[in-house]
Amino acid sequence: MKNRKISKKVALLSLVGLLALFTAACGNNSSGSGNGASGSGDGDKVTLTMMHPWTTPNIDNDVYKARIADFEKDHPNITIKTDEVPSAQYKTKLRTLAAANNLADISVVWPGAEMDPLIDGNLLEPIDDLMDNWNSILPEAALEGFNVNGKQYAVPTKQTFVDIVYYNKELLAQVGYNEFPKTYDEFIDLVKKLKAANITPIALGNKEQWPLQSSYLSIIGDRFTGSDFLQKVLNKEAKFTDPEFVKAIGVIDELSKLGAFNVDANNMDSVQGQDYLIQGKAAMHISSSTVDARIRINNENGDKFGIALFPSVNGGKGDPKKSAGVVQYGIAIKSGLDEKKKAAAEEFLKYFVSEDLYKALISNGVVVPAKVDIPEDASPYLKEMLELTGNGTAPVFDSLIPTQVVDVIQNGLQALTVGHGTPEQVAADAQKAMDNISN
Repeated sequence: MKNRKISKKVALLSLVGLLALFTAACGNNSSGSGNGASGSGDGDKVTLTMMHPWTTPNIDNDVYKARIADFEKDHPNITIKTDEVPSAQYKTKLRTLAAANNLADISVVWPGAEMDPLIDGNLLEPIDDLMDNWNSILPEAALEGFNVNGKQYAVPTKQTFVDIVYYNKELLAQVGYNEFPKTYDEFIDLVKKLKAANITPIALGNKEQWPLQSSYLSIIGDRFTGSDFLQKVLNKEAKFTDPEFVKAIGVIDELSKLGAFNVDANNMDSVQGQDYLIQGKAAMHISSSTVDARIRINNENGDKFGIALFPSVNGGKGDPKKSAGVVQYGIAIKSGLDEKKKAAAEEFLKYFVSEDLYKALISNGVVVPAKVDIPEDASPYLKEMLELTGNGTAPVFDSLIPTQVVDVIQNGLQALTVGHGTPEQVAADAQKAMDNISN
């Protein structure tokens, strides 16, 4: 297992630096467990708080909520009091609660840069004594993102590839493309032909800001720089201002200037962006593998949509067969719980993250990191997704880069879509933010 390379200053900025936000955020908080408050106080009954981001109508969110309900049904003495926070606000609230040592008893966490401050602040309970429950089905590669300094702090529920290009086969065929472009030059040609035919090329819902950063820049950056670039930036061996990365940012700028996105992109959320594609208002949409259920599996017109990866770029250092992916939605337990609550939280963790959960996700077309048999009722689209994403994994930008820098990138990319700023300025601002953390 690997040690973290993120600077300790990240933890200070993420935790102590956010303390000023605590009063505002916790005023509306229903998930924090205060100063280790015990259960409901009714004999053997225990109430656990859980914060999660499963609010959008994605099939995996429905599976997770059903699993919580099943646990409560099978464990009538344990109540799970959930705080459902939209994904766009979830990480900010998690950091704010962490700054005040007021995490929920159970939290959904991300690996890497998002989890490191929680570990540095001793806010999560190691779960090494529970790992026999998953060692036979979860490979080391699936666990290592939640393992710090040899201790395991969470177990993942799914593997997400953030950069899947969903496309309307019929609309592409209208402009002469019977298969998805293999090169960036062909891709730009497709965009121009779609515009000329009065078809919106790409549906984008960037109100939450993460789509351009996570779904676009993660893989576009990898195509230009190669998969070791982000770690080199963290190690101070490379900079965001390096020409290859500036070129990657330039793709967003070029697409914006070509009018590739719907004009209301920054006023729509990611689900509305999916709807644009599903409703035939755009030819393409770049998003998570998780939304395959909405776009193809549970959609009666799903056959007309294909999937692809972002094409190769001229002179790029990255492997064009790679997809940007991350093992995510780790379930973690707050440190310092009393004996009764800790036992209940561990029971929940063992029940929730199980072979049954993984099979339910697979049955609905969701890629999981576990080694389990594929159920007979699994979607026929799952094999296609596994083949597309099975040729190597590129890093997801916000799974490695500190949040302060991610925020700068997101603001800069959104500005480019409305004609403000330049790729060079976005890169320079990101590097300045990185330097401020590293110094």
